[in-house]
Formats: sequence, C-alpha cells, structure tokens
Amino acid sequence: MTLKFKWETEFKQTEIGKVPREWGIEKLGKAVKVKHGFAFPSKYFKDYGEIPVIKIQNIQDDNSINLENCQFVVPSEINKNLNKYYLKNGDILIALTGATAGKIGVLKGPYNKYFLNQRVGKCEIRNTSFSLFFIYYLLTLGFYRNWLFDLADGSAQGNMSPSDIEENIIIPFPLPQEQSRIAAVLSWFDDLIENKKRQNEILEKTAMAIFKSWFVDFEPFKDEEFVYSEELGKEIPKGWEVEELGEFAEIIMGQSPSSKYYNKEGEGLPFIQGKGQYGRYTPETTVYCSRLLKIAKPNDILVTVRAPVGELNLADREYIIGRGVASLRSKYWIFLFLYLLIDNERLKSYERGTTYDAITREEIDTFPLLLPPQPILEKFHSLVEPLFQKIILNQKQIMVLRKIRDALLPKLVFGKLRVMEI
Repeated sequence: MTLKFKWETEFKQTEIGKVPREWGIEKLGKAVKVKHGFAFPSKYFKDYGEIPVIKIQNIQDDNSINLENCQFVVPSEINKNLNKYYLKNGDILIALTGATAGKIGVLKGPYNKYFLNQRVGKCEIRNTSFSLFFIYYLLTLGFYRNWLFDLADGSAQGNMSPSDIEENIIIPFPLPQEQSRIAAVLSWFDDLIENKKRQNEILEKTAMAIFKSWFVDFEPFKDEEFVYSEELGKEIPKGWEVEELGEFAEIIMGQSPSSKYYNKEGEGLPFIQGKGQYGRYTPETTVYCSRLLKIAKPNDILVTVRAPVGELNLADREYIIGRGVASLRSKYWIFLFLYLLIDNERLKSYERGTTYDAITREEIDTFPLLLPPQPILEKFHSLVEPLFQKIILNQKQIMVLRKIRDALLPKLVFGKLRVMEI
C-alpha cells in the first residue's frame, strides 16, 4: 500500500472540537439509519438451531461480535415476517442498552444469515456522501462511546432509541473520497490483526489436537499395555505416572506491592494483578510497578488464584505478579499449559472461600497430572514449541498494530492527519 499523508494546519472550531476548515459537521442521522431488532420470545431460543441471534452481550469491548455463546432460532417456528431483521457478515451493530450502550462491532462469522435481537441497532447507510466504515471507526472512539452511553442515561439500566442516536450524535464530514481513504488505512491495520488472530487460532487448534491425541486418547500408544489408575479412575499406558503439579513445576505465588509503586510511565516491570490484565494468550497490562517482588519469567504459565480462579495466560516477558496470580515454571511449559486448559474445570473446582473465591498454594501444589515418560514429553515439546512461539510472536505483533491503529484513529477521523493518496 502506497500512502501519502500531510499534517493539517488550518482548522475551525465546532461543537465537537476542531476539524479542517473545509470539513463539515452533520447529525449522524443524515448519514445512517439505525434500525432496532426484534423482541424474540425466549421460548424460541435454542442452544443449536438454524439461525443465530445477535444480542447486546455478543458485542465486545474490542469492537468484535462474539458468536461463541449465540442462541439460535428456527424462523418457521415463529409466526412473524422476520425479513427486515436479517443480518449478514459486514453489518455494523451498536448496543442500545445499559452498561453495554455504545459498544459497536462489525459482524464477522461462519454463518450466512443472522437475526438482530431487540436492543441492538444496525447501522445502514442512507446517504452515499458518507462511508459506513468511516462512521464505524469514528464511533469506536472513546469520545463517542461515552456520548452514546450518556444518551442511555449513563446507567446500567438506561436505554437509547435509534432516533436518540440519529438526532443527537454529531460527526465530522470530510469529502467521500477522503472518508474512504481514512477507512481503508484503518481497515488495513484491522485486516492484519484479524489475519494474525486466525493464524493463532489455527496454531492453537493444531497444538491442542496433538495434545489430545497423545495424552487424552493415547492414540500413538494404543498398542502398548494399559493399567488401571486409581487416582484418575481410568486406564493409562503402563509406565506413565500420576504426579502432583508441585513436583513438575516451580510455583511462585504473587505478592502485591503497595500501590504507591504503581505507574503508567514504564518504570520497573509490567504488573499483573488478575484476569483484568490478561489478553488472549499473553498479558495486556498498562500498569507498571517499580518494586520488584514476585516475578514471572518468559514462558511461565500465569494462573489466576482469586476469583475467577483458573484463568490462564503465558508470560512473554518478565512481569511482576500480584496476589491474584501464580506463576508456574516448567521446562515443559507447553505441555502444562495445554493440560491445564483441557482440565480447567477441575482446576476451577478447587476454588473456595467466603469473602471471595480463591485457590491456595497447597491446592495448586497437589493438583494431579498424568505424566508420560520423559522421552515422550521431550518429543511432544519439540514438536509443539514452534507453534506456541509463533503464537506469542503474533500476539506481540497484534499489540503493536493495535497501538499504532489506536494512535492514528483520532488523528485521521478528526483531520489532524490527512490521507492525501492511497
């Protein structure tokens, strides 16, 4: 992609801030129509079915639509004309209710059709002078998310209507060609990020398939002698042993320094207190700590030990870990990470407590692992380690791309940085 930018120097003041002199501002309703969804009666929802229904909880903070926990309906069972509530991939959706109000996302998934549920709005372009994806990127800014949330009364119970959005939200209005150039630049970053996410999904599924084949279904060892394990209540290959996690890995329980040592200026090491700082595979904390107490090292497994218990991440560098996290250090870290992913429900079942759910060092230490002979562990590790090293590299690149995109976004959509050619 060949790009030509310039920094804008001439602005005018508007009710939404400074924009280039030749840009206009308009009500959002001039550009798009926001269409609400259908109030599907709960009796029609199924865990599996013909067409998934997109609800407000499917719209995520990262502007994606999570389809993992969708419910489904069968249109023929509902005595209504539902044609106007159909969605397709590429549609832009906005949450209209409560704490989720103002979240926006692009629909991307494996289905050809979806339904729009009540309290979710679909943005449809109504004026060809506007680019739908320029408006999408604009509305992902915190400035607009907060504005939309305020329209919904700024509360967990608040609601906003499509007309509220169309009449109250004001947007900048560059020429259509410039809108398209801005959207293309930002989409380029998003496409790179999505590509690396898909790579990671494939790599993880490949590693998990190998793990299950070897250590759950024992497929490479079917011809060997099996013996019954009292600890696990099942047949296992002869020569394999059940050991406690503390014998297999070093366990480092976190310790939280005083908050006076926390900072966002990069002093010390990045700090992890719990799931809130976890990313998809590696941490995404923005907090640093200048007092170095308990430290996780690269390739350590990070497991939450306070509610929620059992959430996993991988350390891609050194981190300071607070009391909500434990670090598990093992030469065979990939084996242990996948083992805990597959047996995660058992790990979570160890949580206890009255004030908050937690798991103790002793409970982690005695967590049972089925271990094959060391040559098998070494062979598995050498086979799968390159997959996870690539996952971690991709995740680092995703974070860099996000930072660049997020830094460019407000400058582009408000015209401080102009896209002259593409």
